[in-house]
Amino acid sequence: MGIGRSVLLAMSKSAFLNDQALNRTFVKRAVKKFMPGEAPEDALGAAQVLGKAGRGTVFTKLGENLTRLDEADAVRDHYLKFYDMIKARGIDGHVSVKPTQLGLDLSPETCAQHVHVLAAKAAESGSILWIDMEDSSYVDRTLALYEGVKKAYPNCGLAIQAYLLRTPQDVERLMAVQPIIRLVKGAYAEPASIAFPVKADTDRAYYEVSVTMLQHAAKGNCFPIFGTHDIPLVDRIVAAAKEIGVADGKYEIHMLYGIRDADQARLVRDGRTVKTLISYGSSWYKWYMRRLAERPANVWFVVRSMLPG
Repeated sequence: MGIGRSVLLAMSKSAFLNDQALNRTFVKRAVKKFMPGEAPEDALGAAQVLGKAGRGTVFTKLGENLTRLDEADAVRDHYLKFYDMIKARGIDGHVSVKPTQLGLDLSPETCAQHVHVLAAKAAESGSILWIDMEDSSYVDRTLALYEGVKKAYPNCGLAIQAYLLRTPQDVERLMAVQPIIRLVKGAYAEPASIAFPVKADTDRAYYEVSVTMLQHAAKGNCFPIFGTHDIPLVDRIVAAAKEIGVADGKYEIHMLYGIRDADQARLVRDGRTVKTLISYGSSWYKWYMRRLAERPANVWFVVRSMLPG
């Protein structure tokens, strides 16, 4: 892992810098590159604009590692109302949740109950519930959570991280439930014993897992989603889909709001299905620092704005 990325990921855990960032106007302006605003209405408004350009949306309310179960109840209730807001505006939108937002650290049973309630709401709304993958300490619990809900509600997807050495085996394991998988590269600080420390190795692993997912998709066993801003890699995957025989519409490409916008538009014009991930909420610091860590060479001016003096 590069020094810049390591430093930024370490900074994401700083309570001091979190407080500094939330109170610096300059940083808030910089954050708007990646999120249209903190309010749900900001996210919904941006999604309506994207919808006119042929793009769907995946929404997530920022926040993780809650400390009380009543906070998890509030997150559940928020998303239940948010699904209604999506439907009322006629948006092609999904919701993506972190298990720790729903109490995984505090009560796996309560977390599973919340996930099932939200999956039922998504099914009622004709939508999908996405379960995000957090750091490596959560992988086993999150896989088990997903397998349980997927058997009851087919309209559920799971994020999987290509930089973890275990991922090819996890993908094969999930084929038993005919998964919807969003493959991402991974944005947490992980030791070299369990994750690729070199970007080139992660890129290689991402493509190899992508091909595996497409091969399963051709047999009807998987619906693959490719969540990356690496355009050359996306183009290779699109070419592989054609070669394997997976048609447009049988896989999707997901990218973050504010990143590679012209490329997202080009992919739509070329016939690809593209969804844009829009985040909202006030708990954006950790998430934002992980976004910065993906391109550390370009962001030191933002980091300096958060330091004292």
